Amino acid sequence: MTSGIAPAANAATIAAAIVDAGRDGADMLFTPEMSGMLDRDRARSDANLAREENDPVLAAVRESAARAGLWVHLGSLALAAGTDGRRVNRGFVIDSAGDIRARYDKIHLFDVDLATGESWRESAVYAPGNRAVVCPTPWGALGLSVCYDLRFPDLYRALSDAGATMLSVPAAFTVPTGSAHWHVMLRARAIEAGAWVIAAAQTGEHQDGRATYGHSLVVDPWGEVKLDMAGGAGLGFADIDLARVEDVRSRVPALKHRRPIGAAEVAK
Repeated sequence: MTSGIAPAANAATIAAAIVDAGRDGADMLFTPEMSGMLDRDRARSDANLAREENDPVLAAVRESAARAGLWVHLGSLALAAGTDGRRVNRGFVIDSAGDIRARYDKIHLFDVDLATGESWRESAVYAPGNRAVVCPTPWGALGLSVCYDLRFPDLYRALSDAGATMLSVPAAFTVPTGSAHWHVMLRARAIEAGAWVIAAAQTGEHQDGRATYGHSLVVDPWGEVKLDMAGGAGLGFADIDLARVEDVRSRVPALKHRRPIGAAEVAK
């Protein structure tokens, strides 16, 4: 997606994609981080902010999923929550009846000053989540994460230890970090976990002035890229063969060889 600043327009884009995906034989649709609104102007975006129970994008996606009989991982929405004035960056797994099966609040927040002059302070606006989430689906256990979480392998270790055979990484990567790290990190997470990775990404020039890297990917447990949508917005299709997980894990049984590791000792 190239999400804009108007939730209604973004909701319409997702609803249309759900219809098209279901018509063309998909079982599940994945959308990027901040699917409902991508707007770094806090004063302007505050006017479009809602709590989960009142969010129009979430309601529209649930209704569309039920109508199409399609599962949807709504990568994330900006939602009003909590008592300290900060938002949450929350993803949802929605089943084919339109029911919410899982929620995940992004744990790791992106605070950085880039050489390009861009400055990001997610922690000033968003409260971090505090739990890893694995959601059962008809096809396997789906481990949830969002964007910057990708840089923290311990999260994916927790997800695969909890039985995840698929990992979802919806994102809105900047162009400099995306071009340098996106592909290699997604392939690494797939290889480490012996799991499928599905990473729906924001792409292109957005209404709020930012640019995102794109390249929505599907990576198999061996680290092979099965789908790369490059810089385009729209639908991409990939077949997820869960037998591939057992095949790869039997050839490289790293998950069975994991051992707890304490703090490192500094030699003197």
